[in-house]
Amino acid sequence: MRNSGLSEEPQGPDPHGDDPLERAVWRLRSRACWDDAAALLAPRAATEVGTALRRTAVLIEQCMFTAEGWGAAEDALRSAEALATDDEERGAAACERGHLAYASTLLGVRDRADEARSALGRAAALLAAGSPTRPLLNFRRGLIAQHLSDNPSDATAAFQRAHAGATAHGQRLLLSFTWRHVAAMAEHDGKLAEARHGFAESLRIREELGYLIGIAPALASLASVLPDAGEAARLRAEAARLVRLLGGVPAWLADRLPPAATPD
Repeated sequence: MRNSGLSEEPQGPDPHGDDPLERAVWRLRSRACWDDAAALLAPRAATEVGTALRRTAVLIEQCMFTAEGWGAAEDALRSAEALATDDEERGAAACERGHLAYASTLLGVRDRADEARSALGRAAALLAAGSPTRPLLNFRRGLIAQHLSDNPSDATAAFQRAHAGATAHGQRLLLSFTWRHVAAMAEHDGKLAEARHGFAESLRIREELGYLIGIAPALASLASVLPDAGEAARLRAEAARLVRLLGGVPAWLADRLPPAATPD
């Protein structure tokens, strides 16, 4: 199945919320400054499980975009797991463990596929039906079905559940991911009009949120289903410019885009 932005992951509160710390963290992580974002969260993360989980998610996102930083992400996750005291918190921590194990497997660091499936299964057992973490869990189970199990039907169903849940909970960043992966499955099935719509919606939301690190993958995916070769080339060139601006992230996308133009 085509790699359609597989090395991304949504997590965190509303970036336009009222908490100055969360807004600062959002600005940093959306511009690939994950270490700085994690450092801002560290004081609260020492005692607050919610903040510890957000810090873990920031560091796992760094792993996914750069294929580096695995030790820091694992340490942050263990700290969050130690702070969890109820089923919701334990389920959210298990969801993060499943995703870290998935990322390690997907990017060829170490095969942890069984751990990923087990952890997400544990999260499903712990999280209540109406938990706000459920849509993210469904999304991550879809990623495993899509990229580790090569099961398009299960992946599509999981992404659709995640999309409905993200809509119900008003999780706009997650919606940008569910649109993207529902579109990828439509592309896989040859439904190019549906794919174009989904990729365009994903790009629109990311631009509105200012999720800079996610815009280049969205541009590249939309370009892949456009009938106009000139417009597709323009989008790929813009994606390449953004990747260079952000220091070569996402790393998995950098070598698939056109190189920078050289002066005559």
